[in-house]
Amino acid sequence: MRIVYMGTPEFAVPALMALHGAGHEIAAVYTQPPRPGGRRGKELTPTPVHKAAEALGLTVQHPASLKGADEQAAFAALGAEIGVVAAYGLILPVPVLAGARRGCLNLHASLLPRWRGAAPIQRAILAGDAETGVDVMRMEAGLDTGAVLAEARTAIGGKTAGELTGELAGLGAGLIVRVLADLAAFPEVAQATDGVTYAKKIDKAETRLDFALPAEQVERQVRAFAPAPGAWFELEGERYKVLAGDMVDGSGAAGTVLDEQLTIACGAGALRVGAIQRAGKPVMDAASLLRGRPIPAGTVLA
Repeated sequence: MRIVYMGTPEFAVPALMALHGAGHEIAAVYTQPPRPGGRRGKELTPTPVHKAAEALGLTVQHPASLKGADEQAAFAALGAEIGVVAAYGLILPVPVLAGARRGCLNLHASLLPRWRGAAPIQRAILAGDAETGVDVMRMEAGLDTGAVLAEARTAIGGKTAGELTGELAGLGAGLIVRVLADLAAFPEVAQATDGVTYAKKIDKAETRLDFALPAEQVERQVRAFAPAPGAWFELEGERYKVLAGDMVDGSGAAGTVLDEQLTIACGAGALRVGAIQRAGKPVMDAASLLRGRPIPAGTVLA
């Protein structure tokens, strides 16, 4: 097929690579504009999809918006048979959705209708869901409300958001290739009207560890925000990101360090820190941190 591909983060790269490898004609790749980044935070840095597309020799478009008539006409002029979208990050107006002859399909990282919206992977972990997956769905004007053509499932277990994102990206890449190889073999099924939940965007305040919660939920916070942006606590004005931890037995006032292994009391049970990172420093295990920066039992973390 002649495809327009639309995506931005690392999650969207495997599907682009898979579609290109399957021999589809990719008329253009749309992604978000380069943002300031680099070591000094000033250099304009292209998105992961932008870099991947250029490496494949594909045409890249990065409009700041698709609301204008000129952008919508340019999209339609590409003459695509279908649009494929994966974590693009911009709302597609109705004229864009209709700008490809067979409309647009979306790779969404949840089992719809659960976790429609911006942060489905993190929300599934935070909620303690047993499984999640990736759906290929028909795009329409509503927020992730379109009919589903295919899905792949996986257990969440003890996976971090980063691990789950990589796994779902791979599953989604295989799924979209199978769907486009024989579109007629994947009938569209309307989403259920019950069980609808919304995965709102992660607020920065949510990434601060709340030790008043049971250890089970604190551990979910750690996994949901690892490796980025990282769940954190504060000690003497410095932030420490916790990137791995285990639930263990222990009791005490919430936020109190219980031993010399950086075990922290929670509302019920305790969390033993595994991987941790100070600002501007590499990730290290708790033992390595404590050799250079002791945090003795009895210390209260905020």
